[in-house]
Amino acid sequence: MVTGRMDILRFATAGSVDDGKSTLIGRLLYDSKAIFEDQLEAVERTSRDRGDEYTDLALLTDGLRAEREQGITIDVAYRYFATPRRKFIIADTPGHIQYTRNMVTGASTADLAIVLVDARKGLLEQSRRHAFLVSLLRVPHLVLCVNKMDLVDYDQQVFEQIKDEFTAFATKLNVPDLTFVPMSALHGDNVVSRSDNMAWYDGPPLLHHLENLHIASDRNLVDVRFPVQYVVRPQSNAHHDYRGYAGQVAAGVLKPGDEVMHLPSGLTSRIAGIDTFNGTVDEAFPPMSVILRLEDDIDVSRGDMICRPHNAPTVAQDVEAMVSWMTPERTLRPRAKLAIKHTTSTARALVRDLQYRLDVNTLHRDEAATELRLNEIGRVSLRVTKPLFCDEYARNRTTGGFILIDEATNTTVGAGMIVGTE
Repeated sequence: MVTGRMDILRFATAGSVDDGKSTLIGRLLYDSKAIFEDQLEAVERTSRDRGDEYTDLALLTDGLRAEREQGITIDVAYRYFATPRRKFIIADTPGHIQYTRNMVTGASTADLAIVLVDARKGLLEQSRRHAFLVSLLRVPHLVLCVNKMDLVDYDQQVFEQIKDEFTAFATKLNVPDLTFVPMSALHGDNVVSRSDNMAWYDGPPLLHHLENLHIASDRNLVDVRFPVQYVVRPQSNAHHDYRGYAGQVAAGVLKPGDEVMHLPSGLTSRIAGIDTFNGTVDEAFPPMSVILRLEDDIDVSRGDMICRPHNAPTVAQDVEAMVSWMTPERTLRPRAKLAIKHTTSTARALVRDLQYRLDVNTLHRDEAATELRLNEIGRVSLRVTKPLFCDEYARNRTTGGFILIDEATNTTVGAGMIVGTE
């Protein structure tokens, strides 16, 4: 029996259309016994009705009717399962280029990304695009799964060729940790257990890698960042003098007695205590949600930041960012006015300049571009109405990321990654 707090691994799957993403996830759910009998019976029945000679495990994840009819994935489907070692949240993201925004959404919070490649087809443009997006979104770990090895007779040479080609491409990207796994999701080779068909492969199966991957050090434990979400002031007589600041730790480690600084005031205090739903704790670290109590009475409100006195985030109203545009309703152009949500703070932003549009297939920068359309990515300059307490996205994905909102419709129209400030 496992005791203590089980950690959660968030991972996103991506790849070209029909590379077997949904089948792989279905196999993980099936082999880890994370599905109910009636779900399996429904999948078996649907498979028979369609004339399939096998149980199509992809049906476990392709829940949208349009996906089932076309046999493709068009939305981000989140799935949950657990093994005795770890809990998992899967974001099954689409393969088509017109769903780049879904891929960005699914990978933005992932600890690891799985990019599937069809062993018969080798590396395609979409495989490279997804690897680039994983790199852009700073997902720390990437696994390239060469799927459908059964259709190339489990040929080691095919696997090695794809591995060498992708390794050469990955040198252009920022991929800190890259792993390769040859597999057949349909038959379960190297998914949960090792395959006798590929004795030449000496690495672990995919699930073993997911269960044992060390992710604690991926989180920034150096720069203390605590965006204040809510000020807790109970109205009851028993707690009339209680005042705490609720939020999720974005980076660093906080302990009672630590000296901290409040932004924007610059005033310093010490942590008097750290409270959680289950009582007080001796320390807080990402991604814990806690309430901080300070020794001094400082005017703190939502959107403020608590950090270390000598290690503060950048305070900036002019930011440079890579933006993924997510709406077909309008385009992003210079002089556009939008709302911006950064950590717990909301402000208004003006698009000062579109520096270039990035071709996610060739990595070419189109500096003559005048707008960003749906699913396009580009570098923009923003002027914000009030200072953001931010870091570069490469240093902290929480304080370096933001979303853009259309004020008229209140819909999210873009997601941004801060790459610099002025």
